[in-house]
Amino acid sequence: MTPTAADDDGGTARAPATKRPARRSPAKRAPRASKTPNKAVPANRGAGANRSTERAPRAKRVPARSDRLGSPGTGVLITGGGSGIGRQTALALAEVGRPVAIWDVDADGAEETATLCHDRFGVTADWSAVDVADSAAIAAGVPQAAAALGSLGGLVHAAGVSGAMAVDDIDDADWDRTLEVNLRAAAMLSKAVMAPFREAGPGSAVVFVSSIEGLFGSWLLTAYCASKGGVLGVMRSIAQRFATEGFRVNAVCPGAVATPMLLPAFEIPGFRERIEERTPLGRIADPEEIARPIRFLLSAEASFITGTYLTIDGGMTSVTAI
Repeated sequence: MTPTAADDDGGTARAPATKRPARRSPAKRAPRASKTPNKAVPANRGAGANRSTERAPRAKRVPARSDRLGSPGTGVLITGGGSGIGRQTALALAEVGRPVAIWDVDADGAEETATLCHDRFGVTADWSAVDVADSAAIAAGVPQAAAALGSLGGLVHAAGVSGAMAVDDIDDADWDRTLEVNLRAAAMLSKAVMAPFREAGPGSAVVFVSSIEGLFGSWLLTAYCASKGGVLGVMRSIAQRFATEGFRVNAVCPGAVATPMLLPAFEIPGFRERIEERTPLGRIADPEEIARPIRFLLSAEASFITGTYLTIDGGMTSVTAI
């Protein structure tokens, strides 16, 4: 199953720099340093200045805060970025300074996400109305996104379709649409980003949004289960291929998330309550709780993680009902 609140994590404040006392002469012990701070020595001393007696006091080194969640700093293409997990992923990436390109069939939603990313965080944010079921549109759109962002070193395939579809009622059109958007697009997008990834260099990464329905069956979601299980197979295959060029490919498997896709199901009496009872954490996830792990998997913090998936379901699939 696939779930909005803004997450404005503040950066860790840097410790104020302090200064060391003057170095002690080897001939005699220097007196204890006064509590009065040493005055800085002008930095532009001439080359012939006498440095043998005393050196200028050094400022204490404080390690700079390195936000590896924003590294590499290349642009990221997010499909399904007009709402839900896709929108929150774009915002999470923009928060750490990464440029974003937003694709969605909903042009208004894509534009709104891009505007939010730019206005809140000042990053370059491009948007396009793209149906990822159209492979030709993918092939044409990826180079345009790369040009708009200046580089393209990340891909998040969050676009997806679902709907109750037991095998009794399945038809060709519904089956094809579900697999085209959820599964085939994952492969076609990966093919299209290879060229810009090569320009961006090693460290480029892909994250596919699968589902716990890609791990387990649901009789009401025949095509959806097939597509999300297929995403994991495609992910493993592409991860092996991309690894030869220094690129990584992973997936996330969300449980129940409060997204537009799942909201209609919450109108069914008792549905939300049943999901919450089955979830050890006792609640439905917010989209940002999926977005932050996606941001991690795209970052230098996950530099040795590829070909695998992260289950983000509040513990639902870790327990068995007895």
